[in-house]
Amino acid sequence: MSHLTQTPIKTGINVPIGHLIVNPKWKNSDLSTTLQSSIQVLYDDNLGLIDFYPSSNTGVVYITEAELVSNSYRRRLAKLRKANKIPIVVIGERTGTSSQYFCSLQKFCVMELGFSLIPVPSQKEAGTFLAQMVHVEGHKETNPFTKKKRSTPLDQALLASVKSIPKLGEVKSRMLLEKFGSLQAISKASIQELTAVVGKASAEHIRTFLGNPS
Repeated sequence: MSHLTQTPIKTGINVPIGHLIVNPKWKNSDLSTTLQSSIQVLYDDNLGLIDFYPSSNTGVVYITEAELVSNSYRRRLAKLRKANKIPIVVIGERTGTSSQYFCSLQKFCVMELGFSLIPVPSQKEAGTFLAQMVHVEGHKETNPFTKKKRSTPLDQALLASVKSIPKLGEVKSRMLLEKFGSLQAISKASIQELTAVVGKASAEHIRTFLGNPS
């Protein structure tokens, strides 16, 4: 069965603390090797279009270098957006070969669909990120009186999406997120609103990069 004809998202996933549920297609990969060295991995061949579940309420999709170059990821991501059941994080393999295609993925994934996007240079880096997601899920505070707000992998994915705008940098990216909250909102902001946060030169660069220079 083609993955595009599968049920997009399996319901009723129960991820044990400290575990990652993985699509079997990743067995024997560099990514799987990295994961198995740091966390417990459970394989499930009925995950639909999702590649990984670091928790019961978050799905992760991995876009390979080949998918980026061939632009074959769009239908898969669109089906997940239509299902709209759980938050989705997209990991994109941004290599020397696929880098020129990454902007298209970013615009489609983040601005059109509203998913979080994290760029990685290799499967090993993706494995490290996924292990971090599992670690965060497994160490969440349950006492509301002691719980402290801290950066999560989802926050990091959002920051990485904004930082991928050339010449912007981390400081201005954080300023934009504090003001607008998402890359989608940044893309809809006027040149005047952007200028008030990051200055005219950066504002004009953002608008040009996001395809709306007016």
